[in-house]
Amino acid sequence: MKTLEMLGKCFGSDTLKKTAVYEWHERFKSGRECVEDERSGRPSTLKTDENINKVREMLINNRKLTIRELAEDLNIAYGSMQDIVINGLGLRRVAAKLVPKELNFMQKRDRVVIAKDMISKAESDSTFIKRIITGDETWIYEYDTQSRHQASEWKASNEPKPKKPYRFQLKKKAMLTVFMDYNGIVHHEFLPEGQTVNKEYYLGVMRRLREAVRQKRKDLWANNSWILHMITHRRTVLSLSVNF
Repeated sequence: MKTLEMLGKCFGSDTLKKTAVYEWHERFKSGRECVEDERSGRPSTLKTDENINKVREMLINNRKLTIRELAEDLNIAYGSMQDIVINGLGLRRVAAKLVPKELNFMQKRDRVVIAKDMISKAESDSTFIKRIITGDETWIYEYDTQSRHQASEWKASNEPKPKKPYRFQLKKKAMLTVFMDYNGIVHHEFLPEGQTVNKEYYLGVMRRLREAVRQKRKDLWANNSWILHMITHRRTVLSLSVNF
């Protein structure tokens, strides 16, 4: 569209998004003459520290706010708000689950709160650390190591010597769940092949862990003083200080 090209040459990186240009073009084409936005006041298009902090506080209080709702509440252009949330705060909208590879500011804050809580408990109770049983899970892959004979091959005198990797990672894998405490492993088990990880499965895991604590940590069992600290394979804390 010529209009979009002309705006790009005139305003450069400050040009409206393609969809916004098309929307305004249709409005003018249909007879609109006013260039003011329908909302009161002129929307801000600057990604300032003040605006970023305001958006951060709003998302801390309500993570389900949409970009449009944030833009309307703070009277900021939709494109600028999108830039603040995605590039300024490093957030992305996900459906019903967290899939972070790098922690955003909200996840960092949660971990700081949990860490301070644990430090406080450890300082006030010398037995606190020794009573924690931490659970974690990971995928275990099957590896196949070739012998020198298996890795040998024919080569010409002017060809480089073939390389043999130390091991080959196969597709076969199993999920290992491990529970450990100050003194070592308390319980571990592999996810059975074909088993779906659901609440019924985890309930069985918790029952087997409970029995392992009864047999291997008799002092914690007798006092009912052990604390479960469960972590998923996504490194998200599920529960802390849950007594059984």
